[in-house]
Amino acid sequence: MKATLVVLAAGLGSRFGGYKQIEGFGPSGEILLEYSVYDAIKAGFSKIVFIIKPEMQDTIEKLVLSKVRGTAAKDGTPVELCCVYQDYSSIPSFYQVPAGRTKPFGTGHALLCARSCVQEPFAILNADDYYGPQALEEMYSALCTLHAGEAVMVGYLLKNTVSRFGAVTRGVCIHRNGLLTDVKETFGIRILPDGTIRDTATSDPGEILDPDAVVSMNFWGFTPEIFGYAQTYFDEFLRCLDPEEIKKEYLLPVLVDLLIKNGCLKVRMLKTNSVWFGVTYREDQPYVEQELRQLHKAGVYPSQLWNIEQEEQS
Repeated sequence: MKATLVVLAAGLGSRFGGYKQIEGFGPSGEILLEYSVYDAIKAGFSKIVFIIKPEMQDTIEKLVLSKVRGTAAKDGTPVELCCVYQDYSSIPSFYQVPAGRTKPFGTGHALLCARSCVQEPFAILNADDYYGPQALEEMYSALCTLHAGEAVMVGYLLKNTVSRFGAVTRGVCIHRNGLLTDVKETFGIRILPDGTIRDTATSDPGEILDPDAVVSMNFWGFTPEIFGYAQTYFDEFLRCLDPEEIKKEYLLPVLVDLLIKNGCLKVRMLKTNSVWFGVTYREDQPYVEQELRQLHKAGVYPSQLWNIEQEEQS
């Protein structure tokens, strides 16, 4: 079955100190999104769509597209590659972007930017997170049986997704009988010196969160019908947005939560043993580099991701 992977790569990693999406963390300078692309192709995905800023086109071409181009999908055909831009050109004509706004409109808007390239079931994930090969395999299998009105999400444990170097934002999930029932976008999640994980954005020292709570890491699977819903709610978001709110974003987990509560979408939770890791702060970098070295050493990945034939012959 044809399935597409959509990669959210337009966000500026301000807390990391630059475009963390294009920082080389692998032993041969691989960037994190290369691992998701590699795992997706091996799982069965045959098209990759990158959502980027216009000024990142040359960089993405050099760091990723030039390496992946010509790689064969499972059916033997070349993997299809597509880049789309997240900028203000896709904003509805009724809305005037405030002069002081510099931030994009978030992951929900980014999803809409990929609409022209996606006509089949697809997965969407962050460029600056590592999700693991098993997670991509499970997602592809789930997409093969996905119907209209359904979606899937790969969840990870909260305790495995926080940083010891600052606050993170996570979509804390509530689920029942294998279905997602609620996503609470939670800001200011920190590990305190006593080892507790707390929501520090709402109070001091903050509400204690269950370390084994399932959280969304923006790894979703949809059918193309999601685009119609996303446009409707984006238009509503913009119409209700105060002109003084120049940083507020239209977030994908919030969209999914609205669709669940309005009875438009049933979201199945996928369980995985894959290890997640990512980089929010510069101090997270050594841990990520060490984990990737171990994965290469253990044979999960070849020494060079995109020299598979040469690796197998050596």
